[in-house]
Amino acid sequence: MPAVPLMGEIRAFQVPDGLDGERLDAALARLFGLSRTKAADIAASGGARVDGVSAGKSTRVLAGSWLEVELPGPAVATQVVAETVDGLRIVFDDADVVVVDKPVGVAAHPSPGWNGPTVIGGLAGAGYRISTSGAPERQGVVHRLDVGTTGLMVVAKSERAYTSLKTQFRDRTVRKIYRALAQGHLDPLSGTIDAPIDRHPTADYRWAVVSGGKPSVTHYDTLEAFPHASLLEIHLETGRTHQIRVHLSALRHPCVGDLTYGADPVLAKRLGLTRQWLHAYQLGFVHPGTGEQVTFTSPYPPELAHALDLIATA
Repeated sequence: MPAVPLMGEIRAFQVPDGLDGERLDAALARLFGLSRTKAADIAASGGARVDGVSAGKSTRVLAGSWLEVELPGPAVATQVVAETVDGLRIVFDDADVVVVDKPVGVAAHPSPGWNGPTVIGGLAGAGYRISTSGAPERQGVVHRLDVGTTGLMVVAKSERAYTSLKTQFRDRTVRKIYRALAQGHLDPLSGTIDAPIDRHPTADYRWAVVSGGKPSVTHYDTLEAFPHASLLEIHLETGRTHQIRVHLSALRHPCVGDLTYGADPVLAKRLGLTRQWLHAYQLGFVHPGTGEQVTFTSPYPPELAHALDLIATA
């Protein structure tokens, strides 16, 4: 990957307590609203120094250390482009929040290297005004779904909604229920996967269960067992990138169709799947305006429903 040209401003400050122990790339991403890839590029180009010493992307930063960062020149943030996003469904909308049902092939927000449609771009194209909090390309976004994962997302439209929802996600009070079709049969049929996740040690585009990674907790229940797979209901306690996919793969029961994490390509082809069978099925949170608990549910998209029918009758 080419180095980031370092032609921008230099920022210097002490590492805040909230980033104590974080990897450098993760800390830079959080501090400046960058993607992890862009943050890693800055470190690889010698653009980050901790206590006067150049630091690599995996260096752990300590609270109180002196951090100097040379940010790349103009356009660190990717601009939001208003667009029409086919299949993006508005589930709920008021002055504070908009809840969407995200189709496959759509990212949550713009990011370097992604030229496809985004939820934020689709909302802008449909005339929605969202919160101005957060990095410019992520305004209003308080959580994300993978490009290949469908289902429910909430986006903040007001400043109070952004603050409230960020707090709820941080405090793990948001109810996030997924449905996943996993290969084989999990033993036990219901349980908890408590295993730390971080970037894969050799594959930049993947994540893995890694000693010293971020705490990651996934609760699952088997709803129905088929000859070759199990339909699971999954409750996320934490929200790491690719968490469900990584945890199921670590158990050797990857999501059906998830070739990135070891799924059987023959089974995926037989079911007509070109992505993981994973759907953000239900989302519940305290409404930032009314203070009431609200819950939304999304039906399976046609390709997942069809695959489920096929495996149930196999």
